[in-house]
Amino acid sequence: MDEVSARTPDVAHERGGGGLKRFLRRMAAGKAELEAEELRKERGDEGATPITDCGSRKRHCVAGTLRTVTLRPRGGAPALEAELYDGTDVITLVWLGRRKIAGIDPGRRLRAEGLVSLQDGRKTMFNPRYELRGGS
Repeated sequence: MDEVSARTPDVAHERGGGGLKRFLRRMAAGKAELEAEELRKERGDEGATPITDCGSRKRHCVAGTLRTVTLRPRGGAPALEAELYDGTDVITLVWLGRRKIAGIDPGRRLRAEGLVSLQDGRKTMFNPRYELRGGS
């Protein structure tokens, strides 16, 4: 009778060669997909909550890159709005009564903390505390 030994699978083999698989995936991925992956990694390093996991009416810390910055009046008063993207979703940051904030520019990385609410079906954070991160 032949004895069949239980062999532990080669982990590197199961991953498809490790580095080669990652290289091929990066070559095939689009620029937006690579940017999203990098932002997700940075968000994890910051200890921030993924925007997709942010619940309404709860305080959260989020981190990502500003996509747009717009001056949009709300109720007759100025309001600076910025769209923050972290690789999973987008949240709108709104600073009421502000026309401009130094350093709040498209392409800038930042970390923001505040109460998340839903405004017109979009996740929004009003007057968040924020920290500017590395340059754009």
